[in-house]
Amino acid sequence: MKTATHICAQILQLARSGHWASGTHLAAQGLADRLRVSRQPINEALQQLQAQGVVRRERNRGFFLAVSHDQLPQDLSADAGAGDQDAAEAAYFRIADDRLRGDLPESATEAALRARYGLSKAELATVLNRISQEGWIERKPGYGWTFATMLTTPDSLLQSCRLRLALEPAALLEPGYRLDRAVLERCRAAEIHLLEGGIATAPADRMHDRGVNFHESLVEASGNAFFIDAIRRVNRVRRLLSYRSMQDRARYREHCEQHLHILELLEKQRNEEASRAMHAHLSSTLRNLGSISHILGAGAQAPVPATPPRAPT
Repeated sequence: MKTATHICAQILQLARSGHWASGTHLAAQGLADRLRVSRQPINEALQQLQAQGVVRRERNRGFFLAVSHDQLPQDLSADAGAGDQDAAEAAYFRIADDRLRGDLPESATEAALRARYGLSKAELATVLNRISQEGWIERKPGYGWTFATMLTTPDSLLQSCRLRLALEPAALLEPGYRLDRAVLERCRAAEIHLLEGGIATAPADRMHDRGVNFHESLVEASGNAFFIDAIRRVNRVRRLLSYRSMQDRARYREHCEQHLHILELLEKQRNEEASRAMHAHLSSTLRNLGSISHILGAGAQAPVPATPPRAPT
């Protein structure tokens, strides 16, 4: 079961990856749907964030982000040291790479993981909570952890992209398609942030989450539950190979520009053109992934997450 603190961290991650502005409405039901939990723990998490000044509550209106995405705390625990965070971050990507190489068994105990990666109990708890929230590990009944199925070969990532190529352009043509203005602006801001330097500095997990947020937001606007469920499922299982593909970021400027073009077409309600542009965009992604299969293959090094420069204090 996810605790309120875990859900707080997930909400903050959504805000960062989506580049949410101060004043963004945090609808409890929308967050519950995205995080696949009930509204009660969402409300508890929002109250916890309110107590820390991250969220404000307005009478009869609900909760709103009190600060912009770039002012959010990196860790809700005030006494968490930077060294602990760095160790957990490094271990997270080592575990991801070991899973891709097949060097980790399907199940593992906490003692074995601590010994393998040289982590303290607190550091390992941080890593396991993060992986659990992302959906690629689950606690076994009683003792230990089991890794969930993930895409681990270049061919499987290409197959997932071909599935997206079939579904996402079609989703933009659904009757009654409606992309909320706030969602559109949030997606646009995220792309502009990358073009203004974020491509070089964003950690691999943030880059992945930004891409997932863009594509899922556009599919969600279709209102078709079958499209939405299929895209969410494939995005959950492609995370690890997505990290590895980010060793080569030369293509990301073009991808950002393509995203912005699709958003512009949708803003003008030119959905047929947007659908064709999405097909061209995903076709380009498919070609690019095929050209870096040597990076995606077993034995390649997982990307070391770039650390964005800290704001002056």
